[in-house]
Formats: sequence, structure tokens, C-alpha cells
Amino acid sequence: MADDQLVVDRLVHEPGRLAILTLLSAVADADFVFLQRTTGLTKGNLSSHLAKLEAAGLVTIEKRFVRKKPNTSVALTAAGKRRIASHWDQLERLKALAEISPAAASSAAAAARPAAPVRR
Repeated sequence: MADDQLVVDRLVHEPGRLAILTLLSAVADADFVFLQRTTGLTKGNLSSHLAKLEAAGLVTIEKRFVRKKPNTSVALTAAGKRRIASHWDQLERLKALAEISPAAASSAAAAARPAAPVRR
């Protein structure tokens, strides 16, 4: 994905994963129960999203015991931090593009369209 293109990262943009990544970007790590309560996702849905994020290298998952009870801790990786920051930057750029004047928007859209072939 090139920086000059306004393309939304589909892995990150999915609402459940976006909520997880946004929460994790504000803390060093979070446990599974906190993520579940804060996002409102079911256990299965949260587990599925975390598995996808872990497979993509965006989060690390550590399972341990705390006071003899199982505890799952999730943290963003460096790649995850870059990816969520980049995603929010892309959304800001899209927002700014949507806020420009209608005349500028139509000329920007026209400039972005490929030129029609000349027929002779």
C-alpha cells in the first residue's frame, strides 16, 4: 500500500479489530477480559480477531497464570503500532479530502481519473 494512495487497510478497518487495536494503542498491554468488556465482543469473536491480528504480526498474545487463574495478555507489536497509526492517518486524509470545496473536489477527482484514449 503506497502512502500516496488513499486506501483503507481492510485488516485494521474491520470494526472489531479497529476497536481492539485502538484500545491497545493507548496501553502497554491489556488482558482478554478487559478487551472483551470494553469492545463488547463475544469471547469467540474476540478470540477470532486476536488470532488474525497475531497471524499478521500486529499483536502478541501471552498466556500465563495470575494467582492460579489463567490470564491472557495482549499487546501491540511495533508493526501493530505503525499500522494503527497509519490507518488513523489515512482516515484523517480521507476526511480532509471530503471537506475540501466542491469545485476543488471535482477537479481533484477529474485529475485522478485516467485520461480517455484518443480515437482517430
